[in-house]
Amino acid sequence: MTRRHRLHRTLASVALAAAVALGAAPPGSASPLRSGDAKQAAPPVSLRVATYNIHAGAGEDGVFDLERTARAIRGLDADVIGLQEVDVHWGTRSDFADEARDLARRLRMRVFFAPIYDLAPAEGHAERRQFGVAVLSRYPVTSAENHEITRLSTQESDPVPAPAPGFAEVTVQVRGTFVHVYSTHLDYRADPSIRRIQVDDMLAVLAADSGPKVLVGDFNAEPSAPELARLWGPLTDAAPSGGMTYPAVDPAQRIDLVTVSPEITVTGTHEVATVASDHRPVVADLLVRRRGDA
Repeated sequence: MTRRHRLHRTLASVALAAAVALGAAPPGSASPLRSGDAKQAAPPVSLRVATYNIHAGAGEDGVFDLERTARAIRGLDADVIGLQEVDVHWGTRSDFADEARDLARRLRMRVFFAPIYDLAPAEGHAERRQFGVAVLSRYPVTSAENHEITRLSTQESDPVPAPAPGFAEVTVQVRGTFVHVYSTHLDYRADPSIRRIQVDDMLAVLAADSGPKVLVGDFNAEPSAPELARLWGPLTDAAPSGGMTYPAVDPAQRIDLVTVSPEITVTGTHEVATVASDHRPVVADLLVRRRGDA
């Protein structure tokens, strides 16, 4: 399978679509300082991350209202947010808006958008129709990539599993520490086989990166699902006792997850009861071990 699909590889200096990244890693794994060490370990840096499937800007009521989406995200008070189901000039359901840029402008954050689908413009429109995931960040983004993972297209009548983009990675510089943040949206179908392959594909991407990592997204499966089992070891579920996230009203499933690598301590998590989407967002407060390189 193709290792990486580079839709964007940007520096933080890129103006209109600066990339974003989420902090990463699991609880309490920093090494204690030994009495004979000459150097004192630098204190970890705090980072608040979140994941939110925004349902293309439509609430649980089915009404498109991107300002309501922006208010919900603002209320999370997160430094880095992974978004799923983001429309960019997609169609009438979202007024052909560029949701990635619009949300970044409203929230005064950097954004990196990673399309899953990139289609010809709709009749009467000049912009290409795109749908995918994104990352918003308050912190500088030093690089960003749109990776391929195996997908079963929703745009074909008889799809077959094939590599396709839409697995976003950004590297964020958080007060001198570089953190890799990934936003994902896994297959929704009842058959878990595609999700199992997607987990392997994502782990291969993560294995090529060093340093602290945070993987967030809509996994369309509970953490205990067999197809997610290989995640646990390289990563840790940040909220093993967390509440349900889907649907937004009377949620019955916990499928929106924040996961972290061993360089990170999780100090707290919570879900937010909002009907700005059909999913609830999840917020995690992290402490990231300081590191001088990415």
